[in-house]
Amino acid sequence: MTDTIRLTAAQAMVRWLAAQKAEDGTPFIAGCWAIFGHGNVAGLGEALHGVREELPTYRGHNEQGMAHAAIAYAKQLQRRHAMMVTSSIGPGATNMVTAAALAYVNRLPVLLVPGDVFAHRGPDPVLQQTENFADGTVSANDCFRPVSRYFDRIQRPEQLLTALPRAMRTMTDPADCGPVTLSFCQDVQTEAFDWPVRFFEERTWRMRRTPPDPVELDTVTKALAAAERPVIVAGGGVHYSDATDALRTFAEAHGIPVVETQAGKSALPWDNPQNAGPVGVTGATSANETCAEADLVLGVGTRFQDFTTGSWALFRSARTMVSLNVNAYDAAKHGALPLMADARTGLEALSQALGDRNWSADIAARKQAWFAEVDPLTAAPGPDDNALPTDMQVIGAAQRAAGPDTVVMCAAGTMPGELHKLWKAGRPRSYHMEYGFSCMGYELAGAMAIKMAEPDRDVVCMLGDGSYMMMNSELATAVMMGVKFTVVITDNRGFGCINRLQMATGGAEFNNLLDHTVHAASSRIDFAAHAASMGAEAVKAGSIAELEQALARAKDARGPFVVVIDTDPYPSTPHGGHWWEVAVPEVSPRPEVNEARKGYESNRKRQVTA
Repeated sequence: MTDTIRLTAAQAMVRWLAAQKAEDGTPFIAGCWAIFGHGNVAGLGEALHGVREELPTYRGHNEQGMAHAAIAYAKQLQRRHAMMVTSSIGPGATNMVTAAALAYVNRLPVLLVPGDVFAHRGPDPVLQQTENFADGTVSANDCFRPVSRYFDRIQRPEQLLTALPRAMRTMTDPADCGPVTLSFCQDVQTEAFDWPVRFFEERTWRMRRTPPDPVELDTVTKALAAAERPVIVAGGGVHYSDATDALRTFAEAHGIPVVETQAGKSALPWDNPQNAGPVGVTGATSANETCAEADLVLGVGTRFQDFTTGSWALFRSARTMVSLNVNAYDAAKHGALPLMADARTGLEALSQALGDRNWSADIAARKQAWFAEVDPLTAAPGPDDNALPTDMQVIGAAQRAAGPDTVVMCAAGTMPGELHKLWKAGRPRSYHMEYGFSCMGYELAGAMAIKMAEPDRDVVCMLGDGSYMMMNSELATAVMMGVKFTVVITDNRGFGCINRLQMATGGAEFNNLLDHTVHAASSRIDFAAHAASMGAEAVKAGSIAELEQALARAKDARGPFVVVIDTDPYPSTPHGGHWWEVAVPEVSPRPEVNEARKGYESNRKRQVTA
């Protein structure tokens, strides 16, 4: 007779999750973020209380912010650990859909457990229930289906016997990794079932390392060996595979230059001789010139997003694209020769197959020229310079204050492009950028979670006033939890990045900067006072010199330390970069738009189609 234990479905879920271990022997699910409401307070709330020592519960202030924190935690730890997030039904659940999409795009693990309506349907319609007139099985949680790698609706307790292992399989599968949604009907959470005791035995989940197929390896080796000017595009998969050492060894052994995507930045130290710099729309001249001349592009762990490829107009000399990727979908993109394998395993096998083949690419002069152009932009202004600081000068101040353990992070607006070009990342994972979804509001919750993931790191969050206004509530959570990190808010009074894009496409300045919007009164937001009202230590810096003084003070802070500085919304780094396809109106009364349309049509002719 099989030994059983009688538990509610919610109790069984959290007990099972606590028994799932990562390769380091600690729980794979490191904790649960929760905002309780009807739909999860009685079932999951009671169950989480019972395992609070093994599976700690953290209370946030916004469901999307909690999910962002969980995702950032997993990203910083290279997908080796994840977190669970639970909400009530209705708006609490749909608040998490944006975060689910972020995790889906970035291939990051998170377990989302929104409450759902009654499986037995007796009280229908319940508070916050969305009713589909044509389909009685639909609830608001069906919004998660297109942004979940695995979705399940738990309508009977015993369904967890299959749903939970499937969820873990998805979150720990390098190729299929992404968000899992278990829509948990609120009555089912509280129903008891006689569970097999063996179901709760500890299990270790390891990230498999898929070796390359011999035929694919041979094909790629021959193509690479025949190339004259190859280049490596390092993506986020290099970090997730823990392949940074393998990449450095490969690039140095074979003399191939490396360029870095937003997700791949810091794969090599900025001053490594083979690191040609950031690539693409927000890339360095040194990297983009190298890519434009390359006859073979070897992508490693990249999904070839349009910011990387310059909307497929950057690699104009490449006769061959190769994609080393653990995911078959990404490995075959744009007609690339696939090398479907784990990044580290694939690089090691490819290096062995190439033998002593060495291209001896020399990019030193290009790098020197690049830094000669941009280093003056990040230098501190002179004492008599009364102009508003630029974002580049703010980055320079943060760089000078940074140490070897600093992690700089961001997600949206002006800063991602400037940081990609200008930040000098000295070690792997010292640069944390969510640019797959570029989600405004990720920053503060993400910075908090990075510090939770790596407590010994000095975390610096860079964000604009627009992102801060999108979501700032988790700053109060960080204060409450005593999580220390530094926040630099650049206040350019609106959406400066999109305002510049609007102007670049011939549009009039409209509805982006606060001065160009319809309002009855001027916006006068005191961001330092607002941050202080949530318990953070906060100061307003009137200059770059005062910013540097504030950043020095931040090192002694006990919790979040916020520095606000006004910046000029118009300047950006004029060097580097590449065309990015943003459709321009074909017909307009504005001559500026018509002129921009001509440039758009001209650039489209440079695109390389598969």
